[in-house]
Amino acid sequence: MKIGIISQWYAPEPVVIPGNLAEDLVARGHDVRVLTGFPNYPEGTIYPGYRQRWNDRSRQAGVTLRRVPVYASHDASGIRRAANYLSYAATSSIAAMRFLADVDVVYVYLTPATVWAAAALLRTLRGIPAVIHVQDIWPESVTSSAMAPSGPAGRAVEQTLHAAMRKIYRAAAGVAVIAPTMRDIIVDRGADPDRTHVILNWADETLFHPVGSTEDARRDIGRRDRRTIMYSGTMGPFQNIEAAVRAAASLSGDGEVDLVLAGSGTTEQAARDLATELGADNIRFLGRRPIDTMAALYGAADFQLVSLRDLPIFRGTIPSKLQSALACGSPVIVSVPGDCATLVETHGVGLACPPDDWRLLADRFRQAAKLPADEQAHMAHRARTVYQTQMSRKAGIDQLENLLVEAAVTGRRKP
Repeated sequence: MKIGIISQWYAPEPVVIPGNLAEDLVARGHDVRVLTGFPNYPEGTIYPGYRQRWNDRSRQAGVTLRRVPVYASHDASGIRRAANYLSYAATSSIAAMRFLADVDVVYVYLTPATVWAAAALLRTLRGIPAVIHVQDIWPESVTSSAMAPSGPAGRAVEQTLHAAMRKIYRAAAGVAVIAPTMRDIIVDRGADPDRTHVILNWADETLFHPVGSTEDARRDIGRRDRRTIMYSGTMGPFQNIEAAVRAAASLSGDGEVDLVLAGSGTTEQAARDLATELGADNIRFLGRRPIDTMAALYGAADFQLVSLRDLPIFRGTIPSKLQSALACGSPVIVSVPGDCATLVETHGVGLACPPDDWRLLADRFRQAAKLPADEQAHMAHRARTVYQTQMSRKAGIDQLENLLVEAAVTGRRKP
């Protein structure tokens, strides 16, 4: 089967799913063509070694790859971010009419939502069906950000995007979503429930896999004879690192829990200042670490912390940190709304509490500290098993391939 993949982001950018899907579909005997932009995410500048030009084609791991020019930007300017999104929508739409003209079906990695433009044109003019893989909820992903306009202009943007998304959901021959609540939202907004399926994202399995605790990694995180809880990743306004710091600091005198934070972001310095102000001697900041070292650091800790604020936008998603932790066989403590906490509690892969309450989070830290070693080991085993059976690369691609085959057979329409 000839399959087109449309994704604004692609390797070497840190977006795993489109590239994994393309390579594995080729390995399964499909002819795969990828239409993407020149790499610039997340810094917003074209990567060294790349020069934007119109007809850039290459072969990678059996995949035919075409890159189209984009306006490179990923800063806080709403206008420049919109220009980045719309430039790819325009150039990919033009290129798709020839590059993907004879494919049987198109897979769309739907973030941002403007990526749909090329698939919409192929559907209208060529009758080619498209499967969308929804990664975030629009318009909320736009309207909840600091880049969104306010007042009448903001309301107009929201109404326009709502109408556009309803059309996209109805037009798709198949819809994959990354969380159960997201499915409910998408169906409520027009997607066919019979064609809308929950397919959990997977981790980069070349980086995240079980690694035993090593002396070097234990030294790196400053491991002591205590239960060690680790947070890794972005420290920004949505992650609520302040709550984690307050929770750990409240247990400082018990001598049972250490909190280790690896990463950086706009709230890192405030978190460091708060830890100092609270006199917490059980909190350590490691700064940003190379991603290829993280599995070893996970192995040196006891639990991974997943934290997000209680915002509607997060109730229908599962943070990628969860997949990374479970792929490594690491139990988790989650302070996240919605599906993530439900998954953790249902499968017994960690501890959960409602977000935005540091006292409840401190209770979970204390509970983790008192957990018997054999129960923690059982949690770790369940974490790896749940990942392999429900979240792994193979499990996800099996489901996506079935969805693409079904769409190719039943979704073709006359142009």
